[in-house]
Amino acid sequence: MERRAKIVATLGPSSQSPEVIERLILAGVNVCRFNFSHGTLEEHQKQIALVRSISKTLNKPVGILQDLQGPKIRAGLLAEDLDLIADENVILYSSSYEVDPNSKVKSLPVDFSELFDCVENDNRILIDDGHVVLNVLENYENYLIAKVITGGKVSSHKGINLPGVRLTIPGFTEKDRADLEFGLSQNVDFVAISFVRSAKDITRVREVIDAHEDKGLTPFIIGKLEKPEALDNLEEILQVADGVMVARGDLGVEMSPEMVPIAQKRIILEANKHGKIVITATQMLDSMIMNPLPTRAESSDVANAIFDGTDAVMLSGETANGLYPVESVQFMDRIVRSAEKNFFDWGHFSPPPYNTGDDAASITRAARELAHDLNVAAIAVFTHTGRTALLMSKSRSRVPVMAFTPTENSLGRMCLLWGIMPNYLTMSSTLREMVNKADQVFEDTNLVAKGQQIVVLSGFPANQIRHTNMAMLHIVGEKL
Repeated sequence: MERRAKIVATLGPSSQSPEVIERLILAGVNVCRFNFSHGTLEEHQKQIALVRSISKTLNKPVGILQDLQGPKIRAGLLAEDLDLIADENVILYSSSYEVDPNSKVKSLPVDFSELFDCVENDNRILIDDGHVVLNVLENYENYLIAKVITGGKVSSHKGINLPGVRLTIPGFTEKDRADLEFGLSQNVDFVAISFVRSAKDITRVREVIDAHEDKGLTPFIIGKLEKPEALDNLEEILQVADGVMVARGDLGVEMSPEMVPIAQKRIILEANKHGKIVITATQMLDSMIMNPLPTRAESSDVANAIFDGTDAVMLSGETANGLYPVESVQFMDRIVRSAEKNFFDWGHFSPPPYNTGDDAASITRAARELAHDLNVAAIAVFTHTGRTALLMSKSRSRVPVMAFTPTENSLGRMCLLWGIMPNYLTMSSTLREMVNKADQVFEDTNLVAKGQQIVVLSGFPANQIRHTNMAMLHIVGEKL
């Protein structure tokens, strides 16, 4: 049985070679994530082309996810690691501050001058996902003095979090805009927006993307939920985004760790109710960065995300800079398959209400009921944009769903959809030609045998681009 939930893998130093990328795809990667917090545009362009070339050679569709950096606060460049000791003071400073070379107080540069406008005395500052904790004592125009609460080593460009501090800066930076323009030129399939706080963060990015609409299909927008404000505005974010990511790393730093599992369940539940894509991410198999096997707790974590109803699970450091990138994907695949075999015993899923008056939504719901009530082996979805495939995915059919599209961009966008097997199929002039082509694919893949029944969803007439308006039962091998 084909795995239903999708696997997203982050590419990095451990997964840049053609050999490793090929092994990742063969191990089960559906979408490759490119983290634009690191690397040059030239490097990303080369890697995107490499993924697409290998994907085509293997005849396995792989989507491309561009992850924009957002207003990430980071430590600046250090000549050597800074060892901070509990109870000592440290100066955090911007580029306009002149460091006293004779000062006995340690100092840490910050690549974010707005920091000093946002924090107040007694605010906490967390560095490197909370491994180092500071408390603000005094705050000035271009520097601050803080006391070290939890010490540790800080290296260049480590992330800085300000739990409880509401940043007044826009979530979509000039760097993000330039990176997005590049991503659109590369026809990326998904754009992830970091540190989303409200629907406005999504609409700003959508305005830039919509300006490129005349060039073809635009990418799905995924809002990364990393700050408590996003949870306060979850409903409005889901109204405008195509999907969301449960970004548990920063979320676990910005809020109490014990609340993260509750937030995860709520986000997945609400995303599914709204018919939106949801990815569960961060530290899913974190121990595999250094070890060849995951922990039992990590296996449970991945399985529970599947039981919660997530569409996809994501690997970050495991595949980007870990020692066992391919093995991480292989274990992720095994855990997901095991959870899916037991989903109807332990899983939870709330399908969308389908009360939008949308014909395609109603037809996908009808297709699911037909497939479950009758002796149906699979569902065939014919789509130009991938939207009907998304709707079909959100119905959580128990039978396999194969989606056919004549559009290359749609192929990549469908790689993130739960339970959808994307296939490229040239445009047909008649319904007969279209269904006969699909029959051949079903037979070639051994998914459905001759004589078995399938449900076909399509727009009609077949030679026109229009919304899905037809569902029919068809016996594979029986010529129309």
